[in-house]
Amino acid sequence: MEAQSAGTPRRPKGRVVMLVDNKVEGDSRVQKAAESAAAAGWDVVLLGLVRSGSGRTWKLGDAEVRLLPLKTPLAKRHAERHRSLLRRPFAYPPGPMAAYRRQWVKAWRVDLATRRAALRVAPQAVGGPAFRRVEALRLLMAGPASRFLQKWVEFRARQAAQAQKAGRALRGPLDRTFTALWRAAKGNRAWRRLEPVLWDYELTYGKEIDALRPDIIHANDFRMLGVGARAAVRARAKGRQVKLVWDAHEFLPGVRPWEDNAHWIPGNTAHESEYAPFADAVVTVSAGLGDLLRERHGLKEQPTVVLNAPDRPVERDPALVDVEPEPDLRALCGIGPDVPLVVYSGSPGPQRGLGDMVEALPQLDGVHMAFVVPSPAAGYIQGLLRRAQELGVGDRLHAVPYVKHWQVVRFLSAADAGCIPIHHWPNHEIALITKFFEYSHARLPLVVSDVKTMSEVTRSTGQGEVCRAQDVDDLARAIKAVLADPEKYTAAYDKPGLLDTWTWEAQAEVLDGLYTRLLTESSEADK
Repeated sequence: MEAQSAGTPRRPKGRVVMLVDNKVEGDSRVQKAAESAAAAGWDVVLLGLVRSGSGRTWKLGDAEVRLLPLKTPLAKRHAERHRSLLRRPFAYPPGPMAAYRRQWVKAWRVDLATRRAALRVAPQAVGGPAFRRVEALRLLMAGPASRFLQKWVEFRARQAAQAQKAGRALRGPLDRTFTALWRAAKGNRAWRRLEPVLWDYELTYGKEIDALRPDIIHANDFRMLGVGARAAVRARAKGRQVKLVWDAHEFLPGVRPWEDNAHWIPGNTAHESEYAPFADAVVTVSAGLGDLLRERHGLKEQPTVVLNAPDRPVERDPALVDVEPEPDLRALCGIGPDVPLVVYSGSPGPQRGLGDMVEALPQLDGVHMAFVVPSPAAGYIQGLLRRAQELGVGDRLHAVPYVKHWQVVRFLSAADAGCIPIHHWPNHEIALITKFFEYSHARLPLVVSDVKTMSEVTRSTGQGEVCRAQDVDDLARAIKAVLADPEKYTAAYDKPGLLDTWTWEAQAEVLDGLYTRLLTESSEADK
């Protein structure tokens, strides 16, 4: 084989199509995977989505990102499409009927009032004496009838609204019965009835994947597993060797669903179980999660662990004008360098303990807290800011937006401590989450709750204090401890090799090796 001449573009190792069910921005794991794979010589196209408006395309290093517009008509629940005779038998059917009938009866009552007034003030305009007598009799009977009808219409409209609300919530006995019957009848195929919205993702991504003709499909998380598996099956049916990598970020049965209903967990776990056997390799974020996945899905080999580690921090050359500097966390909070600052960085939510941090703030004289979150204007964050005002500490709580993933470590390093007070949930127990590594590279003393894996590592390294989850007083104790003697905890980061393994560069080598092995298997299968 002739050597490649200098200056000739390197031939890609193969095409990797990555799939994710979000808009990519804010998902540091997916961004780093795409960018590092492209840098390693793979032809990478990352497909994400937008939930409103049109799609767009941009470059992430040498990787191409395409956002596809997602439409979800199949997300409409049965109660939003059909009348529920069992749930609310007197309800109007879904659609405009309830609003039409309410407006119609109001118009009728206005008409009756106008006609009564006309009989009093302009009888000649109404008609002759005989007609006016008949009209007066009609109006006499119509008054009670219209009042009754208005109450009846309002009752049916309320029934319709309640039926819609209950039908969307899917928490009642009818919903649990519906779920149980379909699971018994269809097993893993029951998701087609329980979560048909998953087909909307297929219809958004499927043709795009087929047109790209990938060698490897990298499906991130549970929704994209089915999309990737079906695309791989279609390609294999046409004689193409396509490998499917399933990147499981969480243990789905242990997720706290953002759609808390009787269908969500059973439907999505059934979907995951149907398509897990199609994966040629499974990637996940921790060994503990890998054990759970192997047991649940009967995987032939242990999943490959790719940690949610940050990029290795590097010194920025101030002479490079094309390097975007990170914002100043303290400036965004409006505080000086000597003010104690505790930071939380990541997705917000009650189960992540942000409320506990707010409740602890009155016990921490002079300490400020910063929440680095995707949207500081979100309702949940604004509620926390209002609670801080009620507690008299509103001037010491700040909400600031995310920065680019390569800026995170340096941005966070302006704080004095990093806090992870998450509550006890199955997925919280088994992994070292992204912010753990980001705080570590920022060389921050840590305050973590006593969830299993993270508390064990923190105690073993000595890089922080462990507090009892959902215990505000113990959280305040732990924060005071790390702020009182930060050097005691940051000394852990001087241990040789500790931070080196907690870098994305190390994880990218693992992913590149996995891709290479899979493509080698494909080449051997073609011989």
